[in-house]
Amino acid sequence: MPDPLAAVAGWPVTAAVAVVTADGIGAAAGDLDRPRPWASVSKLLTALSVLVAAEEGTLSLDDPAGPPGSTVAHLLAHASGVAPDGPRVLAPPGTRRIYSNAGFELLGQALEDAAGMPFAAYLRAATIEPLGMVATTFTGSPAAGAHGPLRDLTRLAAELLTPRLVSPATLDAASHVAFPGLDGVLPGYGPQRPNDWGLGFEIRGHKDPHWTGRSNSPATFGHFGLGEHPADRQPVAGRAERQLRQRG
Repeated sequence: MPDPLAAVAGWPVTAAVAVVTADGIGAAAGDLDRPRPWASVSKLLTALSVLVAAEEGTLSLDDPAGPPGSTVAHLLAHASGVAPDGPRVLAPPGTRRIYSNAGFELLGQALEDAAGMPFAAYLRAATIEPLGMVATTFTGSPAAGAHGPLRDLTRLAAELLTPRLVSPATLDAASHVAFPGLDGVLPGYGPQRPNDWGLGFEIRGHKDPHWTGRSNSPATFGHFGLGEHPADRQPVAGRAERQLRQRG
C-alpha cells in the first residue's frame, strides 16, 4: 500500500503533516519545526483554555457573555447569534449556528475579565506552557492568534486524545454536540442541516461536503483553518482532528 504521507512532497504548497497517537507522533512528513500561522485552528487552543478556566472555577460555562441571553457555552458553540466578523446580533441565542470570529473575541474578553489578567497571558499559563508548546506564540484575536510549528500542534492533538489539563468527562462533554439541531453554514463547505458543533470543537456529524474524509466517523471532532505564511506567500492550512468511538 502506498505511503499516504509521501504524497505531501508533491503538493503545490509548503506543508507539514503528522499522525498523532496517545503516545506522540506516529508518522510525519515535512518540516515539523517551521512556525506557521494556525488561523482558526487557534480556536482549539482558546476553547481548551476556557475549559481549564471552567474546571478551576475562574468562570462558568453558564456565565452570561456576549449578547443578552447568551452564555460562555453559546460563544464556544457558535450559538450566540453574533455575526461572523462583527458585533451585530443576527439571531437569538440558541437558534442558529453562526460561525463567528467576533464571538470568540467576546469569549476571550469574558475570560480576561474573569481571570483578571490578559487573555494571552492566561492562555499561555493554562495551556501553552503545561503542554510544552515551547515555540508557540499567541497574539491578536482569540479566534486566530496562534503561531507555531506543527510539532507543538501535535502536543495539542495528543492532549485531545488523552486529556491531562481537563478531566476526560469535561473533554467528552465538549466534544459532543452543544445545542443540538441548529442549522448553519460551515465555512467553505456551505449550509449544513444540522451544523453540529461542540464547545469549541467542530463535529463532523453527517455533514456533506466536509473537510474530513468520507470514511471518518460522525464522532470525529477538530477544526480547520486557512492562513498565509509571510515567508513564501503560500496558503497554508492546519487541521487537528480526533477519531472518537462510533456512537449510534
